[in-house]
Amino acid sequence: MTGLSPSFVRTPRSASTLLWVQGAYFLVTGLWPLVSVDTFQMVTGQKTDHRGTEHGDHWLVITVGVLVIAIAAPLHLAAWQRVLHSPTVVLAIASAIGLTAIDVIYVCRGAIPPIYLLDAGIEVLVLACWAVTLIGRRSVPHRHPQANAGVANDAGNFEAPVRVARS
Repeated sequence: MTGLSPSFVRTPRSASTLLWVQGAYFLVTGLWPLVSVDTFQMVTGQKTDHRGTEHGDHWLVITVGVLVIAIAAPLHLAAWQRVLHSPTVVLAIASAIGLTAIDVIYVCRGAIPPIYLLDAGIEVLVLACWAVTLIGRRSVPHRHPQANAGVANDAGNFEAPVRVARS
C-alpha cells in the first residue's frame, strides 16, 4: 500500500523525550562557556581564540556556544509541540554527527584534550537513541485516519485522499 505521507507526524513519547534530552544537553553545553568561560576552560583546557583580540574575548568558544544553543531551540520547540518534522530530525542527527566528528578528529590530532571524547560518547549515545527511535517508527504505520477522507489533519492542514494502487 502506498500513499502520501504527511509533512509531520505526532511525536511518539520516545522521540519527544529524546528531543527534550538532546536539546537540554545542547542548551547546557552551549550556555556553559557563555556563563563562565573560566570553568569551561578548567574542564576542557585553555583556549587560544582570545589571542590577538583587543579585549581578550573567546570569540570562537562563544560562537560555538551560541550555535549549539540555536540548535537546542528547535529541538525543544518540536518536543513541546509534540510534532516531529523531517528537518528537525535531520538537524538533531546531523548536529550530533558533526559534533562527534569534530571531537574525535581534533582529539586524534592533538588539537583538543581527550575530555572532548566524553562529549563524543554522549553524542554517539544520542545517535543510537535516534536510530532506535526511527527504526521503531518504521515498523508502525503512521497514517492519519482522516487522510482517506481528504479532510484536515490534527494540525489543520488539508490532506488529499490517498490513492491506493489496485492489482
